[in-house]
Formats: sequence, C-alpha cells, structure tokens
Amino acid sequence: MKVLIADKFEDSGQQGLKAAGCDVVFEPTLADDALTGALKDHQPAVLVVRSTKVTAEMVAAADSLALILRAGAGYNTIDVAAASARGIAVANCPGKNALAVAELTMGLILALDRRIADNVADLRAGKWAKKEYSKAPGIKGKTLGVLGTGEIGRAVIKRAQSFEMTVVAWSRSLTPERAKELGVIHAANPIDVAKQVDILSLHVAAAPETKNMIDAAALDAMKPGAYLINTARADVVDYAALATAIEKKNLRVGLDVYPGEPSSGEADFTPEILSAGGVIYGTHHIGASTDQAQEAIAAEAVRVVSTYAKTGEVLNCVNIETASPAECQLVVRHYDKVGVLAGVLTQLREAQISVQEMSNTIYQGSKAAVAVMRLDKKPNRALIDAIAERREEIIQVQLKAV
Repeated sequence: MKVLIADKFEDSGQQGLKAAGCDVVFEPTLADDALTGALKDHQPAVLVVRSTKVTAEMVAAADSLALILRAGAGYNTIDVAAASARGIAVANCPGKNALAVAELTMGLILALDRRIADNVADLRAGKWAKKEYSKAPGIKGKTLGVLGTGEIGRAVIKRAQSFEMTVVAWSRSLTPERAKELGVIHAANPIDVAKQVDILSLHVAAAPETKNMIDAAALDAMKPGAYLINTARADVVDYAALATAIEKKNLRVGLDVYPGEPSSGEADFTPEILSAGGVIYGTHHIGASTDQAQEAIAAEAVRVVSTYAKTGEVLNCVNIETASPAECQLVVRHYDKVGVLAGVLTQLREAQISVQEMSNTIYQGSKAAVAVMRLDKKPNRALIDAIAERREEIIQVQLKAV
C-alpha cells in the first residue's frame, strides 16, 4: 500500500510504516499545486499531512486515495466535505500533542506576566530596564479560565493548579460533577468564564459551533488588563474584535494561531493582530512541535495506517456519518456460499433500496453467517418473502426497526 507523506514526519514513523509493509513516499515540502501534482503522479492509498492544507482539488487528484491522515489533533486544514463526497476517510491522532500544547500555554502565560520577550528584546538592544520590567502581577492565586476540557484542557488545568491558580472551566460536555472531580469551578457558558477570570485560555476544536466563540461580547466581559491565550485555532476568536479589545481594555494576548496562516513552514507573514499595540506575544503555530509530541504522533499515525492496511478499519475516523438515514434493519441468516449476499443485494437494488451500512458475521465452521443491512427504506412483504424463498441459500430473514 502506497503512503505519501507530504509534511514533516519523524523518521521513527517512516520506519514504522515501512515495517508494516507500506511503500512510503516522503516529500515533506509539498504544498498547493505541487501536492496536487504529486497525488496525481504517485496515486497513493494514504496521504499523511501535518499543517499542509488539503483542498478539494487535491482530494480529487488521486482515484486511489482512500485515507487522509492528519498527524495531529485538529483537522480543519483538510476539506473533510470533499473527502466525504468521494468516500475517503479522514482520521487524526488526537491527544498525542496535549502535553506539548499545555506546556506552550503555560509558557505564554508566564511570558506575558513577566514580559519576557520585551525583556530579551531590550537587553539585546543594549537597553537596561530593570525598573520597568520589575513590575509584574505574578500568577499565584490568579483565576484561570479554560474553555474546552479535552486532553489539552485537562493538561492545562493540572499545570495551572500546580502554580496554585484557581480554575474556572466550561465545555459542552463538562458537568458540575466532572468539574468537581477536576477540582475546577463549573461555568454555565464561555461568557460566564470570561467575566470571572484573570487569564482566559482556549482549548476547543475548530468547528461551526466554536467559530468566533470569543467575540466582541465575550471580550467585553473580560476584566481590564486580563490575559487571553489562544493555542487552539484562529477561527475560535474574532481577531478584529480582539484588536479593538486590546486597546479598549488593555488586554495582554498570547497567540500561537492566526487567520490566513501560510500553508508552508516558511514564508513572509505579518499577522494583522500584531498592529493592535499593547503586549501581544506570538509563536509560529508550534503548540504540538516538541520532539516528545511528534514521536507520540508518529507512533499513533503508524498504528492508524497499519491497522487500515491489515483490516480496512480506520481508527480515529472523523467523517463517518453518525446519524444514518437508515429506516430499518434487514437481518439475513444465510449459508456461507458464494453469491448469496450478491443475490440479496441485487434484489434490493431492483427494488430501489439502498444499503446504508452492512456487516456479515461468519460462525465457526464457516457453514453459516448473519448479514445485517441497514436500509434507507422499508422493503415490502413481497420482497422479504422473495429473499426468504431461496431456501438453499437463506435460512431466515427478519426486518427490524433501527
């Protein structure tokens, strides 16, 4: 099975894929038209990317493509809708970079509090400003707000508590009971968090429901002089509103993600938000970029690809339809003979009935099996009887509700 790796990827991961029997093509600088061309030329079954954007044109470039793997947690750089339309699975490696992102989050908090970057810049410029930089609030006893309590959010909570900070948290799945277990204060919504905290840190996935979650209203709810940390995704914050709030409320901001980031690892890029003034520190979307995190992600990528190569199962698949349109379930207990299921499927096709999902379990001795088919509409009694009449092949037919 051919695997095209179009991004940086650990050598241990490459060796792991080769050991799993994969034909690995490693071209880490591919992007844009070059990636489209490589997909056409190599015709891989699997495409592995990190930050490289995967467009609809790329998705359509290789008929062989069956799996796109994001070697990381988020997958908003992949056109999932285009992949789904072509029956291509999209998978990720969730949780493997959680500690790295949490570490960067705490680093940005400390850097903002002590204005470390400005200290360094002045010192390198030959300016001694101890009087100015001796002014720092300190973070012990401060209240940290955490939006999103997945693996990254929980890792941030744990580290903040070691700094003796109080934590207020919210996520769609966080209950008061779970908040108590985590040792945090449960908030009703993001604005409820924003108005209570000295530092607000974002750890939600990019999704339609989180787009501009931190908007003008949320920013207006924050305390004057509060800190905002975004190591999640740019889409989570209204950056235009943030620029206004920085000036209006003297917010300090630590960012790892930006609107319109370059698709390649090196490019000329000046984020507009940097012109907002005040204390704004930025890193280059490096939240997951520690050796430890990348080794863990590479190992998970090997597990996903090797499992797919052996069984056809896609681990961590993010684009499987969770709400099937199936109206009913046809259970066919049959003899394990060549062509039995093909005959059933032909009968369903002639009746204009689509099979949405299907499984076939073979029992010991390989004499009989049970096929379960989820159908988009209910077959009539005549069709069920016609299937059941094939006595030499069919043992029993049952129609069940979904």
